[in-house]
Amino acid sequence: MSQSSLNHNALSNQIAERISEQIISGELKPGEKIVENVYATEYGTSRAPVREAIYLLTIEGLVERIPRKGAIVKEHTENEINDLLEVRIMLEALAMKRIQEKGVDHKILNEMEALYEKMISEKDTTHYTELNHAFHLSLINMSKSETIKKMYSRLELPLLRVQNISFGGEGNIKKSVREHKILVDLLNENKVEEAAEILQQHNYDVISSIQSQLFDNQIQYKEKEG
Repeated sequence: MSQSSLNHNALSNQIAERISEQIISGELKPGEKIVENVYATEYGTSRAPVREAIYLLTIEGLVERIPRKGAIVKEHTENEINDLLEVRIMLEALAMKRIQEKGVDHKILNEMEALYEKMISEKDTTHYTELNHAFHLSLINMSKSETIKKMYSRLELPLLRVQNISFGGEGNIKKSVREHKILVDLLNENKVEEAAEILQQHNYDVISSIQSQLFDNQIQYKEKEG
């Protein structure tokens, strides 16, 4: 591969990361059009790397192309969100089963404790969402299963977007911090089965929170329309 091709790919990835950050944080709203010229100007480039970035985000499930309209931020249906979160629950439950079989990796657990310490003081919703994802990803890594890791990695960007909505709810970050502390303590005591139960309830609570917020948003939308 030529140096120019490498530079092109690096720029496309950089632009894709920028757009994904805007989507996850809510700066770009569902259904909002992604204007290629805006990013071409911002990065001082042609539209080609921007189009490549949009293609990458289409694969990741954050963007979709609409005929005669162009690329927009994907609007996930309630069923799609529920499916995403339930797949996450199944993968994390399987990861906990593998941890129970193979034992707790205390090196990874130390990394989780370090993440938890950062989560305690983090007030920014988007940054907290990223720390939370890294914490859960550590559990996936502790499973030592490449299959689970690969499947979980495919959920990353849509999951970050949905979790950012959840943590925007009042009191949800404080609740999350408390529950992550319990998980760390139980794993330190090698009580993996109890940790798995706490984790599952924690994840189902996220679904309930998202459903509640989606319902509230629908009411607000109808009131505006009315």
